Amino acid sequence: MPRSMTGFARQESQHPWGSLSCEIRTVNHRYLEPTLRLSETLRALEPELRDRMRKQLSRGKVEVNLQLKTDAAAGTDLALNQAFAQHLISLAETVGTQLQQGSPINPLDILRWPGVLQTAEIDPQDVAAAAQSLFEETLAMLVANREREGAELKTFIAQRMQTIASHVGVVRDKLPAIQQALRDKMRSRIEALAVDVDEERFNQEVVYLCQKSDVAEELDRLEAHIQETQHALEQNGPIGRRLDFLMQEFNREANTLSSKSTASDTTQIAVDLKVLIEQMREQVQNIE
Repeated sequence: MPRSMTGFARQESQHPWGSLSCEIRTVNHRYLEPTLRLSETLRALEPELRDRMRKQLSRGKVEVNLQLKTDAAAGTDLALNQAFAQHLISLAETVGTQLQQGSPINPLDILRWPGVLQTAEIDPQDVAAAAQSLFEETLAMLVANREREGAELKTFIAQRMQTIASHVGVVRDKLPAIQQALRDKMRSRIEALAVDVDEERFNQEVVYLCQKSDVAEELDRLEAHIQETQHALEQNGPIGRRLDFLMQEFNREANTLSSKSTASDTTQIAVDLKVLIEQMREQVQNIE
């Protein structure tokens, strides 16, 4: 199943410590050319994200934007170190009993002591795991979008293949009539000159001209290219380069058919073939 190299996907996720957003855009390119824009906190994930991308994508210019936005309140929640606070209170009470004029323990004094209050920190491993998961989800969405567009491209190319096959059949059916018309045209010209012509030499010239204008071999190759293109469209994995090569071969045969044409019908068909091939070539440029 062909995949398009053009695609877009965006996903977001919310977490207690903030939010993540991932956006992936792809356009056609001869090779795989990824560009990653990551928040500084996520920079260490780049090698792994590139590796995961290479396993899913083979061609295309890919732009990835993975950003972390931490909640302003995240990391500011305070937690009481209960065991440490109780130990301080116990020590303060012990000292107080030894003083003649002891004063009540001020709770704020206990809270001000280093280590009694602790800040809830964001776990970097939790952030990294969430970022990787979001990237995988966005990448899967992108692949699905590229496959969906690839299916549309496959239908487009298959329709053009069917039309080309029809044109090839028409030209093949016309070959005997074209050769006979060539013979009749030469005979008419000689008769108009009112000169005696050696019949054997005449037949040799007719055979020579018919061979020069014979396009049966080109038609055979066009049919072979049609079959190969249809086969490639059913394959899994990257097929864009193979299809691009086949479009070049299609165009080569259409040019030869045009140059050998001795009838207006076949000339027009050759022109129609070139139009169809160019339409396919433009779409093939987007296939992975």
